[in-house]
Amino acid sequence: MDIQIIRSRRRRKTIQARKRNHCIEILAPAHMTDAQLQPHIDSLVKRIERHKKASTLSHDDLHKRAQYLNRQYFNGSLQWQSIQWVTTQNRSYGSCTSTRGTIRISDQLADMPTFVQDYVIIHELAHLLEPNHGPRFKALVSQYNLAERARGFLMGAGFGPEEEE
Repeated sequence: MDIQIIRSRRRRKTIQARKRNHCIEILAPAHMTDAQLQPHIDSLVKRIERHKKASTLSHDDLHKRAQYLNRQYFNGSLQWQSIQWVTTQNRSYGSCTSTRGTIRISDQLADMPTFVQDYVIIHELAHLLEPNHGPRFKALVSQYNLAERARGFLMGAGFGPEEEE
């Protein structure tokens, strides 16, 4: 995708990016050099590409997968308000607000193997019953026979156990 830089004397600090006609326009202050601007461009382009990729992910497919895993590992007993892919989780692979029944799964998992995605979904579903990471929670998650393998995969991908939600 082409990148076009539009500098403005009126713009003092902020840098913006927008997608327009198969091009990414970068709106920047006139005083910034190309070298100063480059890290911001890289970050903004990455963000636009990530949002584009995330828009192709199906919340409905994710919900169906969660329903299947609920039946397999929780006897279909769990209920939630929503489960959806999100682009805002950069340091964790999922989160659950058990009081509201909302589950968010990082779009970064979309490129990972299915057994890893399933582990994260099971992990977040278990939080609907047990909001902490205590022994009862660990017993629920360990029902999944590939849990240890999935945890190892996530650690190798840069998601360590201290980042579990």
